[in-house]
Amino acid sequence: MATERRVKCVTKNANGVITQIGNSGEAWSPRSEANAITDIENGYYSYYVNEDGTKTAVRVVQGATRKFLETTADKTKKNNLDNLPSC
Repeated sequence: MATERRVKCVTKNANGVITQIGNSGEAWSPRSEANAITDIENGYYSYYVNEDGTKTAVRVVQGATRKFLETTADKTKKNNLDNLPSC
């Protein structure tokens, strides 16, 4: 079973694309999106967001041109990676 890591912030490039995820004070943070994708796909680590007491998994999605990270859809947007503060 993969060790869980809580994501509290993200870093985006000039185009608004997430390049890193993080949690201030954690030894693993920041983690590049590419490395986090590898972590998830290989079962090394799982990542989640916890806003308002709701734990939401971060998953890998295959887009048209590349893989990227997103949270599992639910009833709130507060826990979306795009809505997290900058690292």
